[in-house]
Amino acid sequence: MFLARICGTVVAPVKHATLDGCRFLVAVRLEADGSAAAEPIVVVDWLGAASGCTVLISTDGDIARARYGNTTPARMVVAGIVDSVQMAGSKRRGVA
Repeated sequence: MFLARICGTVVAPVKHATLDGCRFLVAVRLEADGSAAAEPIVVVDWLGAASGCTVLISTDGDIARARYGNTTPARMVVAGIVDSVQMAGSKRRGVA
């Protein structure tokens, strides 16, 4: 799992049958200091994350398979919407 910031949406009129009706978002992995870490990735979301939200991304395909079936090609899903992050030995930091 890792933290990421939602920065957009993906519209895919043609997709794997198990993903019909899914919501796809563009997310950027975050470093510990909150800065962007890597190239954007596409994640599946059913929690309702909005653009600019900090989210917890699961890289375990079991969550997607439990929701969409064993043949789904999805692996990265939004597992939670983050309110704040607290690092050991530092002050609490709110996230947008």
